[in-house]
Amino acid sequence: MDTIRQTKLIVDVDCVKHNINAIQNHIGDSVGIMPVIKARAYGTGIGAIPDLFENLGIKILAVAVVDEGIALRERGYTGEIFILNQPLVDEIDMILQYNLTISICECGFIKDLNEAAGKNDALAPVHLEIDTGMGRTGIKTGELQYYIELLKSMKNIKVEGVFTHFSSSDSDIGYTKKQIERFDKVISEMSTYFSLKYIHACNSGGILNCREAHYNLVRPGIALYGHFPSGELKGKIELLPATRLKTKISYIHDVKEGQSVSYNRSYIADKDTKVAVIPIGYADGIMRSYDGKVVINEELARVIGVINMDSFMVDITGMEDVDVGADVYIWDNSNVTLEDVAENCDTISHEILSRLSPRVVKEFVEKS
Repeated sequence: MDTIRQTKLIVDVDCVKHNINAIQNHIGDSVGIMPVIKARAYGTGIGAIPDLFENLGIKILAVAVVDEGIALRERGYTGEIFILNQPLVDEIDMILQYNLTISICECGFIKDLNEAAGKNDALAPVHLEIDTGMGRTGIKTGELQYYIELLKSMKNIKVEGVFTHFSSSDSDIGYTKKQIERFDKVISEMSTYFSLKYIHACNSGGILNCREAHYNLVRPGIALYGHFPSGELKGKIELLPATRLKTKISYIHDVKEGQSVSYNRSYIADKDTKVAVIPIGYADGIMRSYDGKVVINEELARVIGVINMDSFMVDITGMEDVDVGADVYIWDNSNVTLEDVAENCDTISHEILSRLSPRVVKEFVEKS
């Protein structure tokens, strides 16, 4: 069904291309890029055009869960797909069917994967995850020798890579360097037993802050979409914001001084006020706490009241030539940035983008 909703995330594909090229120039030709397009490509939807990456020479994409990998395959992507999180045993058959490369870090799962691959006369490609200090998933460095021996005995598993996650690469270089030291020791030991196709550790922060840890593959996430993981990293390379969130005014009315607006009378007009209703809300991904500003005709209009499920209100008093149907930008990268919205909501750009719901229409624009 064709979509007619005018609430859109405008995604500039040329900006994504620029950002990939900027990252490649920063890391050099000897290091590959594995774009992280989990969570509907951080809400942008560019995973729907996987040939974008193939045309840029990208050999491998990363997603978080098996269903995301399957969706890529069903869109026709034939390159390598890496599942960042170790899946569940129940997903093994689909992993093998769709030729997905997975993260592993638990012996029971490894044994089940080997057995299933054997029954299917398959060789399952895996990357061993090492916990060097993230404290989430991955084997502890002290367990490495056990896992090496285990994997050497698994005839239907091919160890193609080893990787780790940095906890604080955009904020705590000292801690990150300790993680790098631990990981370097693991690489040295793993390389004795396995021919490692991929060695990777760096997310967007690591790419910009830790050149010594680029190895032969990096995993940019938020940087792909034109944003820095923290303000301290701005300017290290040139990134272009790739998205604008746009809708149109659906209704305009006047509110008298003393009258209330929104749920629980969360705004009481302190003067006669002209109010515009903006047809996007927390069901679309706008956080209920947002009380910043939007852009109408290059002017800023203040949010009044709380964000509703499907709409919110702004004060357009004194603004000229503003009618129903006028364009409204939640962020336009000039007057209001994604970072402005995130800061107002006391969160990060990653969350604002990735929580955008599927009912926000994705509009891809591309000149080249």
